[in-house]
Amino acid sequence: MYRSMCIIGAGVIGGAVARILARKRFVDRLIATRRNLDKIRYLEKYGVVITDDNVWAVENSDVVFLSVKPTNVGEVLSGLGGALGDKLLISVVAGVPISYLRRYAPDARVVRAMPNLCLLVGESFTVYCFSDNVSEADRDFVSSLFQALGMAYEVDEGMLNAYTGYTGSGPAYIAIFIEALFYAGLKVGIPRDISLAAAAQLAIGTGRLIRDGKMHYSEVKERVVTPAGTTIEGIFELESTDMRRGLMKAVEKATRRGDELSRLFK
Repeated sequence: MYRSMCIIGAGVIGGAVARILARKRFVDRLIATRRNLDKIRYLEKYGVVITDDNVWAVENSDVVFLSVKPTNVGEVLSGLGGALGDKLLISVVAGVPISYLRRYAPDARVVRAMPNLCLLVGESFTVYCFSDNVSEADRDFVSSLFQALGMAYEVDEGMLNAYTGYTGSGPAYIAIFIEALFYAGLKVGIPRDISLAAAAQLAIGTGRLIRDGKMHYSEVKERVVTPAGTTIEGIFELESTDMRRGLMKAVEKATRRGDELSRLFK
């Protein structure tokens, strides 16, 4: 039932999904499409079939994974004609609701999802939701697919824009924090290469303490802080900034922008 799958729009996200799923042999046959085939020829070494013919790709697939720009969704889906039928359609196009997708694919079993850039290294945080005509088998397949890319949760569609502004945009927020730590290291004389490696490793290690070590973030902080020590001096300085408020406002603003974009498709 899910032996073959095509990825329509194998750009940064679609290409990474194709590479990871092909290496894990997630399906028997994987097809990737893009207008410029030279940009995805690297996928052939993983056994991915590449083509610039979306209709052919869909006709020869049980599952269709849509990863195109929001402004191109209508054009791409209408260009498929009746090839999509009642197949499983998984869209990772930001801001485009299930109702809009079904306007072009009324019989398809639709999944709307929001992964993030971390799927490039198999560490995505993905949320997804379903149209009302998906089966239990579809749900199991989709859950397995996104878990193959990292961590995944099913959520209500009404929360998708909030997750887009939070976890979808999240790598950018973390990157800014890492950049700030990197420059902080330079400020106190740490060599450039070591400072960058340390900043990235601090983010990775602390994240794993909380996620895998089941350690609450407050516990992580308290284990490092000592009376009249160095850490409490650093935290005291941080508390004089708007770092917390700024991050919360960033997520809030990004969520509102997601809502604005979604309204364009309604």
